[in-house]
Amino acid sequence: PPYAPKSPFSGSKGAFYHPVRAYHHTFGLEVTTSNCSNNFGPYHFPEKLIPLMIVNILDGRPLPVYGDGRNVRDWLYVGDHCRGIDLILKHGEPGQVYNIGGRCELQNIELVRALCRIADEEFAGNPELRRRFASCPAARGIGCETLIRFVKDRPGHDRRYAIDCTKIERELGFKPLVTLEQGLRATFAWYVANEQWWRLIMDGSYRQWIRQQYGQSEGVA
Repeated sequence: PPYAPKSPFSGSKGAFYHPVRAYHHTFGLEVTTSNCSNNFGPYHFPEKLIPLMIVNILDGRPLPVYGDGRNVRDWLYVGDHCRGIDLILKHGEPGQVYNIGGRCELQNIELVRALCRIADEEFAGNPELRRRFASCPAARGIGCETLIRFVKDRPGHDRRYAIDCTKIERELGFKPLVTLEQGLRATFAWYVANEQWWRLIMDGSYRQWIRQQYGQSEGVA
C-alpha cells in the first residue's frame, strides 16, 4: 500500500498528506505536496547525524552509531532541496505529489567514515585547525575513525529510507547539483567557521539569546 508506517515517526510523516489531499479534492484548494530525502548542510541542529558527527569529531568525543551502522539513508544537500521546492512552486501541478531525492543512498557507517576521512584530510594541512580543535584525534595525527562507537539500536529504527524521485526529474527537470562529497566538505567547513553558533546551542545558551532578542517567551512566530 502507499502508506504502511511501521513506527510512530514514519506514521507522523505520512499523516500530513491526507488532509491536504482532501482539501484539494473537496474544495479545489491549489496545493502541491513534496517529500524529501534526508537533508544536510549549514544550520542543521547539532542533534542530527551529520552535524553531531562533525562537532563530536572537532571536540574529540565518541561518534555513536546505532546498531551495526548499516541503516541506509538517501542524502540531499539543503540547497538542492530548496531548488526542488522552488521548481514545484513555479511549475508543479496542483494536487500532485513530488518526491525530491538526492539519489545518494549510503549506510550510516559509511557516512560517518566519510566525515572522519574529510576531517583527517582537513586537519593534515591546516595548523590553525589543529590549534583550535586540539582535542580532535586528527590534530595529533590520529585517524578520527578511532572515535566511532557502536551503541544499542533505538526502537523502531527503520532499516532503509528510499524515495522515488523520477517524477520530479521527468516532469520538472530536477536533479541534484551538489555531490555528497562536495556537500559534506562544505558542511564540515561551515561548522568549523561557525563554532560559536553550535557551541551556544549545545550548552543551552541559545535559549538565553532568544529571550534577549525576543523577550521572555521562547516561542517565536
